[in-house]
Amino acid sequence: MDIQQAQSICKKHINRYVEIQMKDGKTYDGIVESVDDQNVYLAVPRGGSQRISNEGRQFGFGFPWYGYGGFGYPWYGYGYPGYGFGYGRFRRLALPLALLAGLTLLPYY
Repeated sequence: MDIQQAQSICKKHINRYVEIQMKDGKTYDGIVESVDDQNVYLAVPRGGSQRISNEGRQFGFGFPWYGYGGFGYPWYGYGYPGYGFGYGRFRRLALPLALLAGLTLLPYY
């Protein structure tokens, strides 16, 4: 696949959840944000401990006005690791179009 073909395919899938296969065998899944002349930009979901669950938010973790985020510990909830909203749900990843081997549309679950 040449760069123009890869660019065209990626442009058709902007704002869609895809899996991208690279020529070196690595795969990445995410939402296609944009495409330029050299790269495709994905919003890749974060996982694991970098995200606070809804249950943790419900009981005060990460909110500065109650629980551990307020009384006596005002620095919690302001972007320190494991507390607050210092991490987003997605990170941005730029992949070179020249190394793209394939693109597969994935369903949302």
